[in-house]
Amino acid sequence: MTVRVLALDYGSARTGVAISDATGTLATPLAVIERVGTESGLAELCALIAAHDPARVVVGSPQPLAGGDNAQSRTVAAFVKTLRSRLSLPVVTYDERFTTTIAKSRGGLAAIDARAAAQILEDYLRSAEGAASRDAHG
Repeated sequence: MTVRVLALDYGSARTGVAISDATGTLATPLAVIERVGTESGLAELCALIAAHDPARVVVGSPQPLAGGDNAQSRTVAAFVKTLRSRLSLPVVTYDERFTTTIAKSRGGLAAIDARAAAQILEDYLRSAEGAASRDAHG
């Protein structure tokens, strides 16, 4: 059984997208969607998600080092709420601290936003939550 997972590195200007392989173990940068906060950007993102038919969507959520939330984490939470209302599959959040920095240090041909999404997805897939998701489907 396939357990494809799609991850997003949300940004108001650009949102990076990454996809896992069918086994839910390898993450690959996929695309960058412009302005997903607009109706056209959200429609483009939803079409991309539908085309890849993932089992779930993981959205990177910036967690302040001191705990609690901040303006960015509240913005992401609002985006996740909107996305959940548009999709019929699970949308979960995952801590994205330092993912852009790690993606920049690794380099690569894909846009930094898509590489950051791939880093979020790699971290998620290696986590206990990601493993439990694979086990539940496989």
